[in-house]
This record gives sequence, C-alpha cells and structure tokens, in this order.
Amino acid sequence: MEWDDTIVALATPPGVGAIGVIRLSGKKSFDIINQLFPSRDLKLQPSHTLHVGYIVHNNKVLDEVVVSLFIGPRSYTGEDVIEISCHGSPFIHQQVLEACISTGARLAKPGEFTQRAFLNGKLDLSQAEAVADLIASNTSASHRTAINNIRGRFSEALKDLREQLIKFSALIELELDFAQEDVEFVDRSQLKSLVAQAMDHTKNLIQSFKLGNVIKNGVTVAIIGKPNAGKSTLLNSLLNEDRAIVSEIPGTTRDTIEEVINIDGILFRLVDTAGIRNHSQDIIENFGIEKSLQKMKQADIVLYLFDVNEMDAEELILIAKDMQDQNIRYLFVGNKIDQYNESVLRKKFPLTEAPIFISAKNGLHLQVLNERMTDLVLKDTVSTENVIVTNARHYHALVQVNEALQDVMQGLENKISGDLLALDIRRSLQYLGEITGEITNEDQLDYIFSKFCIGK
Repeated sequence: MEWDDTIVALATPPGVGAIGVIRLSGKKSFDIINQLFPSRDLKLQPSHTLHVGYIVHNNKVLDEVVVSLFIGPRSYTGEDVIEISCHGSPFIHQQVLEACISTGARLAKPGEFTQRAFLNGKLDLSQAEAVADLIASNTSASHRTAINNIRGRFSEALKDLREQLIKFSALIELELDFAQEDVEFVDRSQLKSLVAQAMDHTKNLIQSFKLGNVIKNGVTVAIIGKPNAGKSTLLNSLLNEDRAIVSEIPGTTRDTIEEVINIDGILFRLVDTAGIRNHSQDIIENFGIEKSLQKMKQADIVLYLFDVNEMDAEELILIAKDMQDQNIRYLFVGNKIDQYNESVLRKKFPLTEAPIFISAKNGLHLQVLNERMTDLVLKDTVSTENVIVTNARHYHALVQVNEALQDVMQGLENKISGDLLALDIRRSLQYLGEITGEITNEDQLDYIFSKFCIGK
C-alpha cells in the first residue's frame, strides 16, 4: 500500500444532515485545497485554524464551507490534514469528493486514516482498535472502556508487563555472560519472583476479558418456561412496551422474539421463547419449542420463569439439577405472586438459591430481577474501573504470553539452561508486541483496519 499519496473520504455518516465533513490527509492536502478554495492561500495560514469561503471547481461554486487546517505532525494521522465542513446534502458531499479526487486525492480505504495514525506513531495498535470500539460503543460502560483504552490505560498495563519481562530477560542475559564462572551470578529465586509477578499481571488482564466481552457485545438472556407462565408479559414489562403478544391461551409464542435492554451500562439481549411442554399436536408449536431449547443452550443466562400457582418444589429441584448438569447459568423467577405473601412462597420453594418472586403483569420486583441479572454477569469479574480487555485478538495473545511464562517458570524449577529460558521469554515478548503493533505484518494490519468505517 502506498503511504505517500493523499486520501479523502466523508468522515460523517452518509445521508442528509446539518453538515457533512470531508477529510483529506497526505502531503498534497494543502495543494488540493488551494485549488478548490480560492479565497486565500491556506499554505500561509497557521495550523489549527478555521477559514470560511467557497469550494469552487471548474469555475462552479459547489458550496460555502468551513475549512479546518491541521499541519502535520500535529494532526490525527500525523500528516497534513484538511477537514471541509459542508452543508449536509449528499449531492454536495459527492461533488466535493469528486473535486478532491480530480485534483490529486484518492478515496480512502476503510480505517485508513487511523492506520496512518498508527504507522506515524500517533497511537499504538491497541489504541487504534479502541477507536473502532469507541465508534461502536452504545452504553456508558462500553464508552468508558473505549475512552480509557484510547487514552492508553491498556497500553500502560502492557508497558508495565513488558518492562517486567525485559528486566527478567536482562538478568538471564547477564547470567549467560557469566555461564563459565563457578559462582552463581543471578539468584534464581529473584527470577522466579519476577516471572510470578508477570504471570499475575497477565492473568488479571486475561480475567478482565470476561467482563470486557460482556461490555462490548452484551449478554444473551433466554426467557424459558412452560406455556402461559408469563414470558411475553415479562419481556414487555422489562422493555416498558408491548413487544410480544400476550394471551391467556397457552402456546401463543411460536417463534423467538429478541429485544435489547440497557441495565447499568450492560446490554442484555432478551429472547422470549415458545413455551416448553412435553407434547403438542401443533407442528409449528413443536418447532418453536425446539428453537427454545436451542436458545437455552446458546444463552449466557437463562431466566426460568414459572407460575407459582402451578409449579411445585420437587419439579423445580429437578429442573435446577438439569440446568446444573448442562452447565447453564440460570435464575429461577416465580411469576404471578399477586395473591401471595413472599415468606409463604419461600417456604413453598425451599431451594438453596431462592427464586426471585415477581409479578410481571404489575411490574412488582422487576428491579430486583434486573439487579440479580447484573450481579450474575459481574460475578467473579474485575471492576469496570480497572484495565479491561475487550478485544478477542488481545485476549488470545495474552493467553499465549501466559503459556510462555508458564514454560519459563517450569524451566526455572527444572533448572534448565539460561539460553532456553531466554527463548521462552522472547516468545512472550513477541506476543505482547503483536498486541501493540511493535511486531506485525502488512496483511494483519490491513485485516484489522478493514473493519473500520471509511473516513476513520
């Protein structure tokens, strides 16, 4: 890929709006804008200034615009960057883009502006990927995590880990220099301590991915239960809208219905399923039941909803055992409690983990259900204020780092030679470098940045 040319793209979403921003980056940016903006010579203007005037091409006025100047390296990409703020007509955007292309620019590829920022040292690869996460963020938690990663919190954590490994490597190299001496130059217990610290650091980052994946992608919650247990009513109550058809007739829901709800910054993808019963004469209903069972196995959490008037404790115990045998994370939710005292229900269903008793119809105790769902997701995870790994590529690289460190620790315990230890430590440093982009290749970069939007 050529990096000495100048690229252009629409940096705002396509469509009608108040304004649209067209971004240029590259060494010809000022030459191109000077041909299209006759009001003044923008090469003579200072960086980080705004200029109002007309875009003119082939003696035709295209639009009155505001031009923003960012002289490299004080720009997003590290190159000369021009941003043209036009009126929000798609026709105007296309006309200005074509004018820029005809005067020396080419249309940018997806993510090419951020890719240039990475290649010019404006941000490392993990920060660049956080830019895409920020654009895609749709909750406060995902937004906060992406901002922290762009600001370099994850990079700083990797830098600390890398320094620990380099320190260990230096001690090994020192030991190799004195390999012929009778005296032991480096205390092996000191080396073990350094490796143990690095392993703890790595394990904490790996563990954070469990929460990071939840923050980034959300949690799938399957609402399972017998026909007429109130699953559709519960879905509607959680959403505060009539999304699912509610009827007194059992088996109303024939297919799964999926909706998304934001609880404390975490997206829960609620799946209302067909009621599960042993036999049905309806072929379509049977197909819906089969899909319900599939959704239950695929879900991150299962809400097993039951009618407290019809369920008995013995059956619920058998259902709990079946869930546990299948390693399904679940919450029991007892519905239709309007006529009951909660203490009576707890005696009726004396399970180890007490069900959450609600009235989906009247919205009773739904906040308790929301809290229990959130607690189940965040159980055994790190705090959202810590460094969070949200990228699967980073996670897999960290797993490789941890495996290499385990080999180093085993080598220390087996008292293998320093040169073999050095190979394993270099392996761990290589995987760390793949996260930040210190060690990478052009095909890998093209794949990573191809997932960005054009204009970023």
